[in-house]
Amino acid sequence: MKSRFAGTLCIAALLVGCSSTAPTTTPSPVSSATPRLVPAPASMTMSGGDPFTIAATTTIVVDGSNPQAARTAELLAAVLRPSTGFPIPVTGNSGAGSIALRLAPDRASLGDEGYELSVTRDSVRIVAYRPAGLFRATQTVRQLLPPSIESDMKLGGVPWTIPALSISDQPRFAWRGAMLDVARHFFTVDEVKQYVDLLALYKMNVLHLHLSDDQGWRIEIKSHPELTTVGSKTQVGGGPGGFYTQADYADIVRYAQDRYVMIVPEIDMPGHTNAALSAFPALSCSTRPSVLYTGTDVGWSTFCVENEGSYALIDDIVREIAAMTPAPYFHMGGDEVHVLKPAQYQLFVERVQDIVNKHGKQLIGWEEILQSRLKSSSVLQQWRNDSLPGALHSGGKVIVSGARKTYLDMKYTKDTELGLTWAAIIEVRDAYDFNPGAYVKHVSESDILGVEAPMWSETVRNISAVQFLAVPRLQAIAEVGWTPQSVRNWESFRERIATHAPRWNFLGVNYNRSPQIAW
Repeated sequence: MKSRFAGTLCIAALLVGCSSTAPTTTPSPVSSATPRLVPAPASMTMSGGDPFTIAATTTIVVDGSNPQAARTAELLAAVLRPSTGFPIPVTGNSGAGSIALRLAPDRASLGDEGYELSVTRDSVRIVAYRPAGLFRATQTVRQLLPPSIESDMKLGGVPWTIPALSISDQPRFAWRGAMLDVARHFFTVDEVKQYVDLLALYKMNVLHLHLSDDQGWRIEIKSHPELTTVGSKTQVGGGPGGFYTQADYADIVRYAQDRYVMIVPEIDMPGHTNAALSAFPALSCSTRPSVLYTGTDVGWSTFCVENEGSYALIDDIVREIAAMTPAPYFHMGGDEVHVLKPAQYQLFVERVQDIVNKHGKQLIGWEEILQSRLKSSSVLQQWRNDSLPGALHSGGKVIVSGARKTYLDMKYTKDTELGLTWAAIIEVRDAYDFNPGAYVKHVSESDILGVEAPMWSETVRNISAVQFLAVPRLQAIAEVGWTPQSVRNWESFRERIATHAPRWNFLGVNYNRSPQIAW
C-alpha cells in the first residue's frame, strides 16, 4: 500500500473529550450521487452545483508559516500528482481553481480533529482549528475523488471531480484505535506501516502495539540485550520470530506521527511473560519452565512479584521505551494472570503504575487491573466483562474493546479460513452495531476515552492475513468511533463500504467479501 500523508500527531486530541457541537444529519438512502464516505461525516449537505475538477492549473494553497499545515498540503499534492499527471504546485497565493487549507484559531468549536470542507465549481476550502483537522479533511478529499486517484500511474480520461458539497465534521471519541499483536507472530516494519496507512485512511488515530508475550519479545532494550538475543527467537508454531531495533521503533513512530496515528506500546505483565523470563529465568514464578514457547495456552507465566529484581528489570524496560515514545501512555497488559494470588497481583500493578508514572507516562491496562488501587490518570481497557462496577476510579477513563464486537481476530463465520471463535463469531454488522456508549454497565459515554479493535495474531502470519480479517470490520469500528450515533445507519454503511473495494484493489489491500456488504 502506498503511504502518502504526513504531519505531527496532536497528542492533546487524545487527552481531552471531543466536542459534540457539530450538527448532525440523519442519512438519507444512499443514491448514486451521494459520496460514499467512511466514516460518515457528522453533517454533509449536497449543494447540487457543478463539481470541482482537478486540472492542469489546479494549485494547493496553504499558509507556509505553519510547518504542519504546509506538510499536509505537500502530501496531498503527492497523492494527486501521480494519477492525474498534473503538477499541482503548493503555494501561498489563493485563486480560482485551488484547494485551500486554512487553520482558524477562532474555530475552537471544531476541536483538535474537526474540520469544515466546502466544495464549489471554483474551489475546495478546508478550515480546521488544529493541523490534525486539516489532515483528517484530506482523507475526506481523497475519498471524494475516484478510487483510481490511488494509482501510481498516470491515467488519462478520468474525470478528477469532487462533488459540490459542504461538510462539518468531528469525531465522537478522542481514541479511535486498533491493536496489532506482533508477539504471537512477528510483523516487519513495512507491514506495520501498511496497517498504519489503513488506519489513517479511515480517520483512526491510535495503533496499540502488543510488543511482548509468551511466544516472543519484540523490542530492543539496550540495557538488557538478552531480551532479544534470547526472547525474540520464535513465534507461534515456530519460525524465526524477530524484533524491532530501537531505530526500527523510532521509524514506526515517525511514520505513524506523519499520519496522525499515535503509537502506544504494550509490554504485557506480570503474566504473558515467558519470552522475557526465558532470558531471565531467575525472575520466573511460572508454573512451567522458562524456555522458548510456541504454543497458545495462556495464564501460566508470571514474574516473581516479591523479587525486587523483577521491578529493576521492568524499570529499565519502561525507561527505555518511554524515552522513545512521544505518546503519553504506556500499556502494561495485566490480563489473564492465573498464577498469582489477588494480593500479589494488586501489589504488582501498583508498583508498575508507580514506575510508569515516574517515567512520565500514564498507565493503561486491561480490565483486570481494576483489582488494584488506580490513580485517576490510569486508563482501563475493557475487553471481557460488560459490567465494570467501580471502573471510574477517581475520574479515570475507559477504552471499550468488547471482545464480542471488536476483536478482529475472530472469524466472520464458522467457515472463515483464519481466525478464532472463543469470544464470538463476528460478522460486519455485529461490529457495526456496536455502541460503546451503551455497552458497559456503570460506564457512561462521558467516561469513555474511546474504542479500540484488537488483532491478536495466533492465526495470522503476515499483513495480508491481517487485512483479510480486519477489512471491512475495521472500517465499521472506524465509523463507530468517529460518527455520531444518531447519524450511523447500517444500510447506508453496507452500500458505502462496498464502493471502497476498487480503492483497496489499487492500494493492494486484501479484504473479506462478506455477503452482508452490497458489493
